[in-house]
Amino acid sequence: MRRVIVLGVLVAVGSVSIAVLASQQPAPPSIDVEKLRDNLFVLKGGGGNTAVFVTAAGVVVVDTKIPGWGQPLIAKIKELTPKPVTTIINTHTHGDHVAGNVDFPASVEIVAHENTKANMEAMREVTGAPNSRAWTGIFKESQGRGLPTRTYKDRLTLGRGADQVDLRYFGPGHTNGDTWVLFPAHRIVHAGDIFSGKNLPLLDTNNGGTGVGIGETLAKAAAGLGAVEGIITGHSTVMTLDDLKAYAAFNREFLEAARAAKQAGRSVDEFVSGWKMPAKYAGYTEPQPARLKANAEAIYNELK
Repeated sequence: MRRVIVLGVLVAVGSVSIAVLASQQPAPPSIDVEKLRDNLFVLKGGGGNTAVFVTAAGVVVVDTKIPGWGQPLIAKIKELTPKPVTTIINTHTHGDHVAGNVDFPASVEIVAHENTKANMEAMREVTGAPNSRAWTGIFKESQGRGLPTRTYKDRLTLGRGADQVDLRYFGPGHTNGDTWVLFPAHRIVHAGDIFSGKNLPLLDTNNGGTGVGIGETLAKAAAGLGAVEGIITGHSTVMTLDDLKAYAAFNREFLEAARAAKQAGRSVDEFVSGWKMPAKYAGYTEPQPARLKANAEAIYNELK
């Protein structure tokens, strides 16, 4: 009888231990799918928003998330279609948009702006994002696997007809290699982090970002993309062309406010302490103090 009791206690303790260990394990990656069209999806979670475009020849993927999320991304794509991934497009260099590249087959063509390829080869730390140090060795560790295999300068067209994808570069902003990925048949574009959401942008000056130029670049995109009906943002919801136009104006106005403060002899600290989100941009995220100061410093430095 005593032996039975002891065994029962051991089993109970073992069950508790297993439950405790399970609770300590990281939760498996969760990727949410938003269907925009029958063959166009946004996959959210694990970094930047990923677009999945299913064509007759295979799957085009825009951005591949943070380290460790490449395989979960591949598994989720297989739930959507049995077709193979043939092309990856990276909107810019940051690890939360490119790290998953290394998990895809070497046969997949990886396309990016020529400046983004150079940035990915260097994989510098992102301005204002200390956690990005964890990304800097991604492609060294993979011995170059996952780096772009095809680049462009101003524009590039992939595919044709209903499967056409247009890559456009309108100038620097978030980085110096921000690609806009247009799906003409659906009038939808993926903007990456040059339009990450309704917020004060991250200006990655280590990788060519510019507070003086971003508003102008956004305005050029709004004028040059045509009659788009939806904009996949880098980290937020799908937005409209009017949202993009307003975002361009917001960034231009922030620049002019900083310019006026600098010309008046006010310091960065004096400028940021007095700056408030304009009432007409209600719904925009209030910037963290560090982001606000970093953007003001970037503009002040550029205006020298």
